[in-house]
Amino acid sequence: MLDVRFVRENPELVKQNIKNKFQDEKLPLVDEVIALDAQCRAAKTEADSLRSNRNKISKQIGYFMAQGKPEEAGKIKEQVTANAKRLAELEAAEAELSEKVTKIMMTIPNIIDESVPIGRDDSENVEVMRYGESTVPDFEIPYHTEIMESFGGIDIESAGRVAGNGFYYLMGDIARLHSAVISYARDFMIDRGFTYCVPPFMIRSNVVTGVMSFAEMDAMMYKIEGEDLYLIGTSEHSMIGKFIDTIIPEASLPQTLTSYSPCFRKEKGAHGIEERGVYRIHQFEKQEMIVVCKPEDSKMWFDKLWQNTVDLFCSLDIPVRTLECCSGDLADLKVKSVDVEAWSPRQKKYFEVGSCSNLGEAQARRLKIRVRGEGGNYLPHTLNNTVVAPPRMLIAFLENNLNADGSVNIPEVLRPYMGGKAKIEKK
Repeated sequence: MLDVRFVRENPELVKQNIKNKFQDEKLPLVDEVIALDAQCRAAKTEADSLRSNRNKISKQIGYFMAQGKPEEAGKIKEQVTANAKRLAELEAAEAELSEKVTKIMMTIPNIIDESVPIGRDDSENVEVMRYGESTVPDFEIPYHTEIMESFGGIDIESAGRVAGNGFYYLMGDIARLHSAVISYARDFMIDRGFTYCVPPFMIRSNVVTGVMSFAEMDAMMYKIEGEDLYLIGTSEHSMIGKFIDTIIPEASLPQTLTSYSPCFRKEKGAHGIEERGVYRIHQFEKQEMIVVCKPEDSKMWFDKLWQNTVDLFCSLDIPVRTLECCSGDLADLKVKSVDVEAWSPRQKKYFEVGSCSNLGEAQARRLKIRVRGEGGNYLPHTLNNTVVAPPRMLIAFLENNLNADGSVNIPEVLRPYMGGKAKIEKK
């Protein structure tokens, strides 16, 4: 979320940013919020003046009464009553106007970084770099659920009876592989200096609206009926929420955390054949990373975060590429974003396995996260990135490590988490 003062002082820049994100329907909001903010500030100024005069006028009543001038005192009392009524009106107006301003500011998109390519949607994202050799073997690669079934590793039918569509049972070596990847990712990030954390898996509505847009919330979050609680769609939400309404000593920055959690998502809408199986599900597990840092350090941390994911996938013999997200593909709070995509030798193309985002000071402003520096308090920048999110990540792992006989190789770095196994064999 932008500072309303910034919008007031830079209306044309804000409007151009909206155009760059192809959200022209939001252009009238800029002038509307500026007008509402002016009314709000005027109401506050008048209210502050009445408050400051209140004690002075009250003293005049005492003075006239002491002088034996009750009529003059009575006139002052009438003025006090009128002022009190007017002050109540102004306070109500200020609260209402402030709420309207905040509601609009929550929908005006953040200013994107100047390096972000301008494009309408994800079809115009720009490839940055490829890592590893994207090969296609000379044998046919089955669909990922068929590979898992060959190990007795997945049961979607039973999960459908228990919970409905979008759920699964992972079994045996596939379940173990799933846990091994999560554990390896945890230790990988700890070795890179991140503090491991297991966060709350539910968050309150003020945290939800602090970390994401209303549109994202509606599309993603499950609400707990009768409670002010939502199941998290990703652990970065509760991880950033950890700092809500706090003042962080500058000396303790950066805060670098890596977290494990289950994630719950509605996943609204219909998806194609390549997104059945365990590609888009309502429940999955994830290892995440977040950073809270000084504004001048956020670009450096952004590059470190996506590189961590690239390095981890390469260590598992999975070729990946990075994509610079274009302006129209960025969520409203994001300043800049890079997707990491893994190679699918079956599809002969890349697919998304992680997303790294720099949100500037937007989340910090919404959540009232401040830093106490030598020159006073300021807003930090927040960033997040996926380490791994199986079972989707397992699709890339199984396809890229599959052998012609149906067995799957276990990369050396993962073997300690798989009981020393060098490969898993078909049942």
